[in-house]
Amino acid sequence: MAAEDASLRVLESLMTEFFHSCTTNDRKREIEELLNSFAGQPASWRHCLYFLSNSRNEYVMMYSLTVFENLVNKMWVGVASEDKAELRSCLPKLLLSQHAQLPFFIRNKLCKVIVDIGRQDWPMFYQEFFSNTLQLVQSPSLAPLGLVLLKMTSEELVCPREDLSVARKEELKKLLLEQIPTVLNLLTGILETVWNKHSVTFSTPPPSPTSRETSALVGDGARAGLALESATLCLLALECLAHLFSWIPLSSSITPALLASIFHFARFGCQPPVKAKPPPTSNGDSAPSGLLANGSQGQGRTGQMVGHADRARLGVMAMNCINELMCKNCVPLDFEEFLLRMFQQTFYLLQRLTNSHVNTHTVKNRLQELDESYLEKFTDFLRLFVSVHLRRIESNHQFPLVEFLALLFKYTFNQPTHEGYLSCLEIWSIFLDYLTTKIRSRLADRDSVLNRYKDALVLLLREVLNRVQFRVNQSQLEELDDESLDDDQQTEWQRYLRQSLEVVAKVMELLPSQTFSILFPVLQEDLDIYLGLQQFIVTTGTSRRLNITAEADCRRLHCALRDLSSLLQAVGRLAEFFTGDVFNARFRDALAVVQRLVEVTCYGSQISLYDVETAVPSVLKPDLIDVHAQSLAALQACSHWLAQFCSEVQRQQDQTQFVDLITSSMAATTPLINAKVPEKLLLSACHLLVSMATTVRPVFLVSLPAVQNVFNLITENHNHRLPQEAHVLVCRALSNMLLLPWPSLPEAEQQWPSRSSNHARLISTLTHQYRLQPRPPDHHPNSKVVLQQTLCVLRDLVDSISGEATKSRQICYQSLQESVQVTLALFRLYLQQPDVTDEMLSFFLALFQALRVQMGAAFTEQIIQTFLSMFTREQLAVSILQEGSSGSRVVEKFLKILQVVVQEPGQTFKPMLSSILSLCMEQVYPIVAEHSCPDVKAEMFELLFQILHHNWRFFFKTSVLSSVQRSEVEEHMENQAQFIAAMQAFGQSFLQPDIHIFKRNLSYLEILNTKHKLYHRKLFRSSMLFHFINVLLQVLLHKSHDLLQDDITLALYNMAAVDFPAFFSSFLPEFVSGCHGIDPHQRTTLTRNFTPERDLPSFSQGVYRLVNDLRFYRLCNGSLPPGTLKL
Repeated sequence: MAAEDASLRVLESLMTEFFHSCTTNDRKREIEELLNSFAGQPASWRHCLYFLSNSRNEYVMMYSLTVFENLVNKMWVGVASEDKAELRSCLPKLLLSQHAQLPFFIRNKLCKVIVDIGRQDWPMFYQEFFSNTLQLVQSPSLAPLGLVLLKMTSEELVCPREDLSVARKEELKKLLLEQIPTVLNLLTGILETVWNKHSVTFSTPPPSPTSRETSALVGDGARAGLALESATLCLLALECLAHLFSWIPLSSSITPALLASIFHFARFGCQPPVKAKPPPTSNGDSAPSGLLANGSQGQGRTGQMVGHADRARLGVMAMNCINELMCKNCVPLDFEEFLLRMFQQTFYLLQRLTNSHVNTHTVKNRLQELDESYLEKFTDFLRLFVSVHLRRIESNHQFPLVEFLALLFKYTFNQPTHEGYLSCLEIWSIFLDYLTTKIRSRLADRDSVLNRYKDALVLLLREVLNRVQFRVNQSQLEELDDESLDDDQQTEWQRYLRQSLEVVAKVMELLPSQTFSILFPVLQEDLDIYLGLQQFIVTTGTSRRLNITAEADCRRLHCALRDLSSLLQAVGRLAEFFTGDVFNARFRDALAVVQRLVEVTCYGSQISLYDVETAVPSVLKPDLIDVHAQSLAALQACSHWLAQFCSEVQRQQDQTQFVDLITSSMAATTPLINAKVPEKLLLSACHLLVSMATTVRPVFLVSLPAVQNVFNLITENHNHRLPQEAHVLVCRALSNMLLLPWPSLPEAEQQWPSRSSNHARLISTLTHQYRLQPRPPDHHPNSKVVLQQTLCVLRDLVDSISGEATKSRQICYQSLQESVQVTLALFRLYLQQPDVTDEMLSFFLALFQALRVQMGAAFTEQIIQTFLSMFTREQLAVSILQEGSSGSRVVEKFLKILQVVVQEPGQTFKPMLSSILSLCMEQVYPIVAEHSCPDVKAEMFELLFQILHHNWRFFFKTSVLSSVQRSEVEEHMENQAQFIAAMQAFGQSFLQPDIHIFKRNLSYLEILNTKHKLYHRKLFRSSMLFHFINVLLQVLLHKSHDLLQDDITLALYNMAAVDFPAFFSSFLPEFVSGCHGIDPHQRTTLTRNFTPERDLPSFSQGVYRLVNDLRFYRLCNGSLPPGTLKL
């Protein structure tokens, strides 16, 4: 005893020294080595048992428990049976005797060790483990401790780590499921007892949510005081239930009484705080919250009442339990009545939350006072209800869905935070999607379905529109950040507006005429203000000023302009609902909108409001620019409608209306294509011009004076060149006007000769400086700028016509031919300047993707051979190893070009396959195999896959018939060495840590097997198949790519399916016999447990069992003491 006491003093001294701030890292390492050495001794746990019983030093207690935890989880198999029995006896006794004095984290750690022993030994060697826990739960004084143990038992036994075999995991789950009815009854009893004891005016919810009586809402039993001890107990019980519900199936064990009890406590979250002074403590301060997250109680006095925050936490945990049940999509038929009861209870809670008659509070004030976490949980519940269960409950006449939507409406539009509001909008979006899908599947009674919800949808639409308008909601909208970008490159305001407009669009799809009649008058109102600004413009000399200076007037104008910008975005979002089959039916409304948009854009361009001085330039000037830009964007969104209008008027004599719209819109757009115009407005104008040229394609567009002015601007040498992005867009628009066929006109009327010569002139002018670049380069900074800017324009022109008709591509290539030759000549000269060659290869990649047929086989081959000759291994190494640099991107683009080439059907490029494969395997692969280079590596493997996929007969000459019949005829194979090298590269990639490359390459092999029966090929089957299976199994064993477990298992199944008998009789025993760290008996067990089933689910289960049990056996064997005899 004296020796152990001395050891305890030494340990306390060491632990205190270790955690002291003055202790050096070297000394800490020494202490750590001493502690680890002590923990590794066979009998160290006996000393730890003494330390735990006799020390109050938290560091010592935590260290001792860590020794126990390591013993149970890693060395239990090697512990003598009498020592195990002693531990099973001593630790629970220690917990019972000292739990009240232990800090909660020490108590929880001790509970965890006891549960870990139960996981290993219950019920065979530790029969009383679970019954002891249930006895504690039933003991009035020890129930909190029992609930902590019960929750840990659920956590550790249902989802154990890899220290158990699959058979043991299945056994534990089965044993626990047998105990669930008893456990749920005990937990129900705890909740009911506390509720009945502390609910003075207890009343149940109304039997039906259709009840209009509010008496039950006004008085509430939950208002009665709740003692701290009772609240702690209930919180622990609810935490237990939440975890149990996460894994137990829906069954009759979840009784109505249990559900009612949970909902009783969910009411706590609905209560706003009582405006009363908290009781003073002995020193006169207010009492702190006594309900802790771990279930332990604060130091309050017995009988102390819980405060608002603690009641709210009970409500949050109750909602957590409910949501665990709600998220189960697989609902047995006999459980649907039970779900209805749940929804009725929730309806009652929603009534409470949105009831504005209690204490004269408004709904918003009530929600603002509630716990934020509770509202989040309740919103989660509503989302689960609508997304998972609405289809089950909608047709049930006992559930009043329309009344539910009315309450959801109140709940949504009284949310105290923007995030809460947007979360509720998501619920409405889910509901609208559900309604749209339902109507599409039941067109016969479309009207009756719509009429049921029509009023609710109209109300929703009006309120959502109000919420995005500054004149209605300015104070809240001003809080939204409109500068910082999130991960989706949106500001907080843009996200808010986008989600709101998505709801408007979904309502528009269901109720088009009603939506238009609500939206258009609001738009008109703001447009009238905007169009009336001209009268307030005062001109003095060369400056113009907006004569609105009063603060109130400026604020009103700011609100009107922000609202107009939002409504214009709404109009753009809804433009799609005027096209297609409904074009004629909604023509009048659409024409009114487009005419109004053209009027607004013309007005903005004529009086140049973006150039006007204002009283508050930091606010009003951006507003004016934004309105003008949004009017152009809205008109651009109508381009598909204009294209359909264009097709319609081709069949009519009178085209005046259409011509006027296009002419006016171009008159409004082209003056803005100027370097002096603000960039936001300039880009909007350029995008509109592109849409007119690409989507609408009116015959007369190119001849309009306004468009001719743009041609002159671009082709004449002006000092004020447009910014690069705008310049590229304008060049694309002008090129497409000349290249794209006019809709609804025969080939003879397309005027190709004149359009072709005009396009050649345009390209010649755009590339004039580029084609005159000195050779060799003079290294003048301007030369590089000309190269990069011109190549960027040319690449964009090619990309824009890649999917167009052959004639368009022919004309395009004819115009570009000289520039392509120049680029090829310059490429060699600029090889050492990767930023330039990057642009050149981007251009060539676009050419190969869009115009390779027009370039012809000979010239294409010349380009590829030129590249192949220049990309030496040394050049590749320099470029690839500069990861993320221009040089690395050059190699990526080159590999992309080769991908396009090898996918070309026919025999044109087949002679180049050997050279491309040689580049891949002999020059690129050796470099990327030794280094990370993820981007280049991904493109190289993509190229290898495309070579194999599109040129299978380059390797296998087997006829299609024999392949289909899996004929035993000897396969004739060519280029075998290159095929083997490619497969080895794929195999090696599965040994690398890059999970993205692994996933892609695995999918490539699966595609090759699906399309070409790769795994069935004789060469693969005889010399590679089992190597691949072995590698994939090793990956699963090492858990290095666990995210891809399902993909790997599927690939294993497809490989094994080539020859199941050989897999089970030959490979599996061989694989298991080669596994180190297990004994012969374990090898036999592993092989026997992998049942020779041939369906995918059974095979997947077999793989999981094999991998899990192999890891388990290694863990067990590694924990045995040296010299242990293995039977």
